[in-house]
Amino acid sequence: MSRDLALAVEKAKKIKLLILDVHGVLTTNDVIYNQEGGRYRVFSHEDGFGCNALMLCGIEIAVITRKSKGTEARMNDIGVKRFYQTKEKVGKYLELLEELKLTEEEVCFVGDEIIDMGVMKRVGLAVSPSDGKPDVLDISHYVTEKAGGRGVIRELAEFILQAQGKWDGFCEKVMSKGW
Repeated sequence: MSRDLALAVEKAKKIKLLILDVHGVLTTNDVIYNQEGGRYRVFSHEDGFGCNALMLCGIEIAVITRKSKGTEARMNDIGVKRFYQTKEKVGKYLELLEELKLTEEEVCFVGDEIIDMGVMKRVGLAVSPSDGKPDVLDISHYVTEKAGGRGVIRELAEFILQAQGKWDGFCEKVMSKGW
């Protein structure tokens, strides 16, 4: 779902780095506590597939979140090496641009909350899950059909890779050779 799908496709063609928020994007906004007070969050297997698809097709992935202990383990499981815990999302974003020698138009950021808007207003492709906050939805170039924690990155990976002409080749490779 997008206000201007043709514009979103043109922006997606340029993406070399996908930056993800965690809460409300890779997870729902639900938090589960056990009897000892430990926190649990649920991640979608679909999003792991989406991250892997993008990485296999040459797109870098980074995660910037304020605080999330369990997310680091999940990112290790799926091979995402750029994991940052900071409340200064714009500062880390600017560091990544410099480190990777990218322009803002080559970056996609997925966020759902006001804390994400500083980066979202700068990137080439700003994306929100369908259940993002109204202010975030208003500035997004592309809004996924999926809600946060329910396969947003899988959906976005297909969208970006189709725009870049890489989806069919990726599918053929996976169908014939697996991961």
